[in-house]
Amino acid sequence: MANHSKEGTLLEAKKSRLKPPPLYKVMLLNDDYTPMEFVVLVLQKFFSMTREQATQVMLKVHREGMGVCGVFPRDIATTKVEQVTSYAQQHQHPLQCLMEET
Repeated sequence: MANHSKEGTLLEAKKSRLKPPPLYKVMLLNDDYTPMEFVVLVLQKFFSMTREQATQVMLKVHREGMGVCGVFPRDIATTKVEQVTSYAQQHQHPLQCLMEET
């Protein structure tokens, strides 16, 4: 943009940079009741993972108590958490899904 002068006032164009929106990790938490096969199914269904990828994440959840399913903008992360939680409840599993800002 060019500089413009209006009654002795100099106006300069400002360069503004938008920072990208914050991203959120969606994670599954381990419990002693949800079957491993159900966790694999959830990862495939809601996070579009292959069976191999889903199995690796499920094993991480099982061994370490928590596993990251993906990183998303806030709205998508919120939706994923709600979908997984609802699906687990419908199938009477206590699987917990949560999100955390990266």
